[in-house]
Amino acid sequence: MFNSSDIAIIGAGPYGLSIAAHLRARNIEHRLIGDPMQFWLGHMPRGMLLKSDGFASTLYDPGGDFTLRHYCEERNLEYADLGTPVRVEDFCAYGLAFQQRFAPNLGNKRLTSLERTRTGFTLNLSDGEIFTTQNVVIATGLSHFEHVPSQLAVLPKDLLSHSSAHVDLHRFKGRDVTVIGGGASATELATLLHETGSNVRLVARQQSILLHSRLQLPRTLAQTIRQPISQIGPGWKSRFFTDLPLIFHHLPKPVQNRLVKGFLGPAGGWFLRGRIDHVPLLAGYQIKEADASSNRAILSLRSGNGDARRIETEHVIAATGYRADIRRLPFMSAGIKSQLKLFNNVPELSSHFESSVPGLFFVGPAAVNSFGPVLRFACGAGFTASRLSNYLARTSRLTKRWTAGARLQCAHSPEA
Repeated sequence: MFNSSDIAIIGAGPYGLSIAAHLRARNIEHRLIGDPMQFWLGHMPRGMLLKSDGFASTLYDPGGDFTLRHYCEERNLEYADLGTPVRVEDFCAYGLAFQQRFAPNLGNKRLTSLERTRTGFTLNLSDGEIFTTQNVVIATGLSHFEHVPSQLAVLPKDLLSHSSAHVDLHRFKGRDVTVIGGGASATELATLLHETGSNVRLVARQQSILLHSRLQLPRTLAQTIRQPISQIGPGWKSRFFTDLPLIFHHLPKPVQNRLVKGFLGPAGGWFLRGRIDHVPLLAGYQIKEADASSNRAILSLRSGNGDARRIETEHVIAATGYRADIRRLPFMSAGIKSQLKLFNNVPELSSHFESSVPGLFFVGPAAVNSFGPVLRFACGAGFTASRLSNYLARTSRLTKRWTAGARLQCAHSPEA
């Protein structure tokens, strides 16, 4: 049976939920497809703390009536706009509460295929339902974008996993584990594994592990002027990215690419200070080769000065981040992929998030090259939901006006 809708939002994380809340407030017909907060609930280890401060770890309804602060105050949970880390469990629970308030008609289904038609798109869902729509918003976040270095990919699956595969770390208690990476995911995962009782080591290309500094509060006027606060960190560059994503959009592509690559290198959260010191670290080493023998992974490492090391371990976790590449989205048809204009394997987008395929929009990590690093973070959902919902509201009204006019003309035609 075929159903229809004006707009389909694929993904029910911070971006999808915020967009749905804005469309619902405008009474714009839409469908939201996905499991609420699925990536956060199913791919983040328990006990994890968010690097983003409280005021930047929120979802966005049009009136700003239900922020993370409001949620925590309702439940007497510890919270501060700045200086108090947000537990991933609290953020997920807040996201589920947000969904119940602002996207109550969520379809907990999975999109299996997306096809383009002459008049829009056809979507096939995991329960067999098929429906059509004029507009599709891809808000799947980091799902399907996990990056594993090619040197590690040769290992069998029972010896290798990506950091996103682990929610409960107790399965590694008492086991020998090697974590690869030097960023936020790697440093926090290695720390949590150690605190869970694993025999863990961390291997990083960097010569040393960097941790952010805790923000000093209260701040002086001079500190506020030199390093203004933004949702993605202190500093004027961060303020530019958070406050002026449309200006970023109009910069030349080489400039955009350089700014994205050079912003916020690998670093762990300030709350790991003193905790990560207990994790053995092999810094300045790259993986040259990986092999398996007797149910153990064997890693050959080499440093910049030529020093070679060999590690045998029961399991390797690649905490090596994500690389947005829409070619890896399994539900998107080959026809649509062939029609998308790409830059660095992500779509080139209009100032309203529309790709070269009319009616197909991308938000979140897939839009970073078009709107800047703020789209890497949950806080980017605020700008996105407001701007995209405004645009969809206008196009939805125009479509309905054109459809109504066409029906009226047909009704009064001589052949009717």
